[in-house]
Amino acid sequence: MVKKKVFEEEIMPEFNLKKKAVEDLLQKYCLDGLLLQRSSSFAWATCGAASYINRASSFGEAKLLYLQDKWYLITNNIEITRLEKEEKLYKQDWDFVVTPWYEGGDRVAKLCKGLKVGTDATSENYLDISDDFARIRANLTPQEGDRFRVLGRICGEAMSDAARKVHPGQTEFEIAGLISAETEKRGVQVVVNLVATDERIFNFRHPLPTDKKLEQYAMLILCGRKDGLICSITRFVHFGSLSNEIREKAVALAEVDAEFITATRPGRSLRDVFQQGIDAYKRVGYPEEWKLHHQGGPAGYEPREFVATRDVQDLVTIGQVYAWNPSITGTKSEDTILIGQYENEVLTEIEDWPTIDVDIRGNKYSRPAILEIG
Repeated sequence: MVKKKVFEEEIMPEFNLKKKAVEDLLQKYCLDGLLLQRSSSFAWATCGAASYINRASSFGEAKLLYLQDKWYLITNNIEITRLEKEEKLYKQDWDFVVTPWYEGGDRVAKLCKGLKVGTDATSENYLDISDDFARIRANLTPQEGDRFRVLGRICGEAMSDAARKVHPGQTEFEIAGLISAETEKRGVQVVVNLVATDERIFNFRHPLPTDKKLEQYAMLILCGRKDGLICSITRFVHFGSLSNEIREKAVALAEVDAEFITATRPGRSLRDVFQQGIDAYKRVGYPEEWKLHHQGGPAGYEPREFVATRDVQDLVTIGQVYAWNPSITGTKSEDTILIGQYENEVLTEIEDWPTIDVDIRGNKYSRPAILEIG
């Protein structure tokens, strides 16, 4: 009885908001229906359920189809039991369309015959409205904000414990294993796990782990997923004294990161936020570094629902989550933040991690420093 009450009071209001968002989208494009194929969209629409089996794929084993007053969940007989019993989707207003895994035929095509249908992915048969739908996923409900707080705390704790277990002589594969172990044992799935050590930090912005052994300097990058939501965090560990070059870059980058976070407030356009960050790069003496990697953007059911640039005019709104990731060759700063009415909340903050204090026009900010050991 208690579980039913929780579902009705917490999940159904969110579920109904999402149905309304879809109905508005159908009206905007004069569509008869909307097909959601991506696992991120599936998680959004079902308030956190998982359709994927293969983590490496953007598409799951179930699709959602909205046709006027009908709400279909289309899957095979392998997946339906888990979706009903563990994901508890029988409590939501879905009409289940289940086919045996060994039978062919496109049930979606049959349901959509003669109709104008949009979809959240590139398609030859349906209208691609994936850009619009990414914006919908990025506009989070208060319930999603609460789930993001839990996710951010877990990812921060996992990163902290993994980083403190790093030591010279470990391979990047072994360090990636630490990140995965600390994250997964806490109930969060690792979807991005990048590690670089020593000179590889200076050479690659997206370093896949290798068998290279750590000598002094390690970069750990994590994107973790829970209830469909994904947050991002990066931290560095250095054994021995930092060089002046790395220390100076870390201090400069902390100011750039603080500028991005400061600028990301309700009503501001992402174009203006982006430009404020780029101006900060110039102010701290690294005017060209922003060109070497994207700077981040709104997070949600993808690590970045879309990337901010000078051309993106979307407005920041209360309740959104952002992950900025400015970098200067050899260092990077990345946390996930929630946009509040009065201030921003750093969801992946690690309480006992060393910080760099930054003053932005009289306001004090703390950004993560490099953890120095020995």
